[in-house]
Amino acid sequence: MNKTPNTQDERLDYLVDAFKEDSDDYKQLAVPERVEEKRRILRSLMNIRMPGELREDVLRVQDEYLKERAAEKGVVQLSDIPVIRDGLSIWQGDITRLAVDAIVNAANSQMLGCFVPMHNCIDNCIHTFAGVQLRAECNRKMNNLRMRYGGNYEQPTALPMITEGYNLPAKKVIHVVGPIVHGSLTKQHEELLASCYKSCLNLAAENGVDSIAFCCISTGVFMFPNERAAEIAVDTVEGWLKENNSHMRVIFNVFKDEDLEIYRRLLQ
Repeated sequence: MNKTPNTQDERLDYLVDAFKEDSDDYKQLAVPERVEEKRRILRSLMNIRMPGELREDVLRVQDEYLKERAAEKGVVQLSDIPVIRDGLSIWQGDITRLAVDAIVNAANSQMLGCFVPMHNCIDNCIHTFAGVQLRAECNRKMNNLRMRYGGNYEQPTALPMITEGYNLPAKKVIHVVGPIVHGSLTKQHEELLASCYKSCLNLAAENGVDSIAFCCISTGVFMFPNERAAEIAVDTVEGWLKENNSHMRVIFNVFKDEDLEIYRRLLQ
């Protein structure tokens, strides 16, 4: 790893070697030849890595690699997303492509991202393409909170945390834990989900955010019914914008066709 990598292929090889060397368990991992398989190995090694310092030269190459990966995927500017009404938009696709002031991450109570290699959750995706600095910042913030509230502290539902976006096109990431629905949907679940949106918007406004993209908080593995979640999201955001006389641009980011149709119906 003495030679400075200049191409994406060279950066990928360099980073796979560096993250293997940084790992206690995978130093001897065999690396395949195909680029796509190397990318999977790199992402997996990044996913399982505990928060901590990484050599400056490796960080520099990681940043160069991730910035180029973002360009390869295609950065979506705010001006590329049409407004449907009152500053509200819908955009379907990978939230890590959005060049907005802040994107919202559906986090877990540990606030350290997803450690499952190649998991398809939004938490995993955001941490992967932000780079290892994001997990490190989240860990610093959580350690500070544990010093204040005790070693068993976990982030409460609907209390957001804001971090830098690092190698994402978005400037900031707002992490929030949504309610988990076990069994029937309750009024408390609905109130907590509404609080997620309000709290994220309040934190965004406090930090000078003028454009924000929300994922579908608490749907999927957190089992909040998609249609009711979207209704709460739209009602809460519209109410907050009116109450605060805000001109913030709000994008509802969806991935599934089902959610796209729901939001289209709600905003038509």
